[in-house]
Amino acid sequence: MEFMNPLRLWDSMQASGSPKCPGWLMTAVAPWGENAEDAFDQGLVELGLGDVRLIQAQGAMLPLGFGVTPPRPLPMGSLVECHLATAYAWNGSSASAGVAWAMCVTPEGDECAVVATISTDRDYEETVLLLRRNLQRRLASRDLEVLEFDVAVDEVTAGPDHHGVAVAALILPESLSLGARTKTGPVRGALTRTAEEPKKRVDTKAPAAPARRPGQPQNKHDFSL
Repeated sequence: MEFMNPLRLWDSMQASGSPKCPGWLMTAVAPWGENAEDAFDQGLVELGLGDVRLIQAQGAMLPLGFGVTPPRPLPMGSLVECHLATAYAWNGSSASAGVAWAMCVTPEGDECAVVATISTDRDYEETVLLLRRNLQRRLASRDLEVLEFDVAVDEVTAGPDHHGVAVAALILPESLSLGARTKTGPVRGALTRTAEEPKKRVDTKAPAAPARRPGQPQNKHDFSL
């Protein structure tokens, strides 16, 4: 599947108004962590996520109504959904992380958006190529046509005897808020596993022992269950 030439979605959003589910791409590096956890926390601060409650999302599909907006400061204590890619390095080694989104349309004409992430020990250029391939596969497996897309990748080289991290994120600050205006779309039957009807349960009981009349001698060789 070939990508179309990317357009700047933000320019089109100016005419159509604010998106229902705003989001933006960000990357950051932190090469001087005392340990991996410290480096990751420094990376979150550089991303502008140091004061939020972070929910890491999985899966390829983004909320309907997703649209790109410029980054903005987030209030302390906010509950924020993110698609994160995190790559770790140590003592002079390098690593890269990237996130990409694509605006798409289904064969039925429904608009949607997907996301792809990647973490590698490769350089920036190779990681960009691998990320684009990941995005292409996600689009192809869902039979989606690309309208526009964007990619964000960053590379870190850890300091001597230190841990480094490269973090890339697609930040969706309003998708989890109370009263969020996100919605769901139609069920795409060809891509959804249908539920099987429950199998009928067959209960079996052991045969009852033969009844004996009062005074009838007991059969010592009765093998009935």
